[in-house]
Amino acid sequence: MVKPALAYLDVVASLRAEFDAPVAAYHVSGEYAMVKAAAQLGWIDGPAVALEHLTAIKRAGADLILTYFAREAAEILDG
Repeated sequence: MVKPALAYLDVVASLRAEFDAPVAAYHVSGEYAMVKAAAQLGWIDGPAVALEHLTAIKRAGADLILTYFAREAAEILDG
């Protein structure tokens, strides 16, 4: 489990390249709160940035992402 996910995308990628085992990343509450606060102020498109965060973590090599955006992401992707 790599925590926090965004600050350590390089670590996620290194683990993926080095080991044949599941790699998990924890998108921590601070990363979630940062997106929510900026979206509330109208500075960013919150849902788009949330999906961009999760996409970056997946592209770095995470097999599992633990995130506070889970419900919102599921609704967007199911939608």
